[in-house]
Amino acid sequence: QVQLVESGGGLVQSGWSLRLFCAASGSGESINAMGWYRQAPGKQREFVAEISSGGVTNYADSVKGRFTISRDNDKKTAYLQMNRLKPEDTGIYYCQFITQLHHWGQGTQVTVSA
Repeated sequence: QVQLVESGGGLVQSGWSLRLFCAASGSGESINAMGWYRQAPGKQREFVAEISSGGVTNYADSVKGRFTISRDNDKKTAYLQMNRLKPEDTGIYYCQFITQLHHWGQGTQVTVSA
């Protein structure tokens, strides 16, 4: 059973940066894609970024040029570097790792004040 633990969220001002971390523990299954999603208050969870096992990345249009996803396969960890944060980036950020199943973390809160 893969378990994911996220960290790195917090309260920042508009224009600042944060780096999120998502570390996997448990089963030794190979991890295929790693991704980040977010959910703003009163809204549905939305896709933010993903990275394949081969390092190919994909981003939501709203974060392109500001966010960078990366991964360390040895550490079974995904990262999300978030620069030039905006108030509309506020929400709970969840990581998702895909093995033969989809695994979700518990979420980490990111709040960006104007």
